[in-house]
Parts: sequence; structure tokens; C-alpha cells
Amino acid sequence: MRRDRTTIGAMFSRVRIGLPFIVFALQFHPVVAIADDAADIRSRLRRWTESFNSRDKVGACDLFSKSLVSDVQGQGEASYETRCATIGKALDDPQRSFHYSLNIKDIIVDKTLAVVRLNWTLKISPGDIVSTEIGLDVFRKENDGRWRIVRFIAYDPAFEGGK
Repeated sequence: MRRDRTTIGAMFSRVRIGLPFIVFALQFHPVVAIADDAADIRSRLRRWTESFNSRDKVGACDLFSKSLVSDVQGQGEASYETRCATIGKALDDPQRSFHYSLNIKDIIVDKTLAVVRLNWTLKISPGDIVSTEIGLDVFRKENDGRWRIVRFIAYDPAFEGGK
């Protein structure tokens, strides 16, 4: 009987010694997951830029959730279908070329929602038109495990009511 108590005591002693290490490690697990999610979102935004710039309509629309509600200054509010149709029309125009570049300011992730503050710079040729839009994107991690934009707002700080 004494031996059983010694074995149990030794086991609890090891648990007491190891417990702080386990608690310490678990504290940082969510941080790693959030960092991974932020990296995934950053990657998805870069892939969208590549898709758009190479005129890949399917790839460009994959960033958006089917439940998208977007608001672009000068264009108004639009759904997934409307926004993708607008992208498709622009990319199908053989007379013009479009090139986006991306500047992510910050990404805030909380479980299945994330907010991204960013700037997009669009160059349109011919005409060498350059515009910068300031944006705020709300991402949701969807059932397939992919982060997609469910809401976004974009505006051009130089825009003066369409003038």
C-alpha cells in the first residue's frame, strides 16, 4: 500500500512541476493561431492582387463571400454578384489595362472575424491614371476554412462628390 501512495505522490509531483509549463504553452497557442490567420488573410489579399492584375476573374471573385455587401465611393453599395460583374467588365475590356498594388496597414483577427485596414493603388492605362483608395475590409472565416470578405468600404480621399 505504501508503494502505491509513493507512486501516486510522485505522479502528482511531476504534474505540479509540468503544469506551469503546460499553462505557459497554452497561453501562446491562440497568439500563434491569430498570427497564422493574419498571414493567411495577407496571402489571400496578395493572391487577389495577382488574380486581378492577370485578368483572372474567378480568382479575383474568390476573395469575396457570397454574402458580400460592399460600398465603394462613387459606385454605391453592391452585392457579391454586382461587385464581381463590375470586376469582370473591367477585366474584359481589351482597350484598358488595370494594375493594383496593395499596402496593408494592419490586420486585427478575433476568432472567425478579422478587420483589415489597407490602401489600394490602381493604375489604369491608357492615360496613366493613378488613384489610391483607402479601405476597410471585414473578413469572416467561412465553412470551407477560407477567409473571405463579407463587408468592405473603399473611398478615394481626393474624390469630391464625383467632380
